[in-house]
Amino acid sequence: MDILVAFLRGVNMAGHNKIKMTQLTSLFNRLDFKDVVTYIQSGNVIFRTHGSALSITSRIEKSISEEFNYDIPVMIRTSGEIKALGNRNPFLRESNLNPGKSAVIFLYNEPEPNLLPKLDGIDYSPDEFSISGREIFIYCPNGFGRSKIYTSFFEEKLKVIGTGRNWKTINAISGIMDGL
Repeated sequence: MDILVAFLRGVNMAGHNKIKMTQLTSLFNRLDFKDVVTYIQSGNVIFRTHGSALSITSRIEKSISEEFNYDIPVMIRTSGEIKALGNRNPFLRESNLNPGKSAVIFLYNEPEPNLLPKLDGIDYSPDEFSISGREIFIYCPNGFGRSKIYTSFFEEKLKVIGTGRNWKTINAISGIMDGL
């Protein structure tokens, strides 16, 4: 069985797309996923299963739509993909980096190559970004709150859905995956 994490976009405990983590755990158990664990209240679900990421994503999205009447995009990543993020994040190699100011935006699909030039020459210093496949690594030394380079910025430019998680969350999820 593969260990996977599902990053659900826009799920929270209050307001828009309100789903309790206990409800998500119950839903994932009914889908016959094993060892289901949620992490914080923002739609991170770690679990074991067999099958392709595409079919798993489809099953989860359909079940959320049927049960909660929400159209929630789900980004699936394997344990190996999560582990590889540390080596792929170019900002972690910089000296004096505060990892708490780094994040990853998980994209639903890899951006179309013809859209990538839309980002050429964009400079929101001191904030930085690096696109690598279905992930965008960002570093915002002054914090994410006022940064212009977060999820919606990339969704608009690259015409692809994404959801961001800070580096602390990525490390915590990686640890949970190690324990399964």
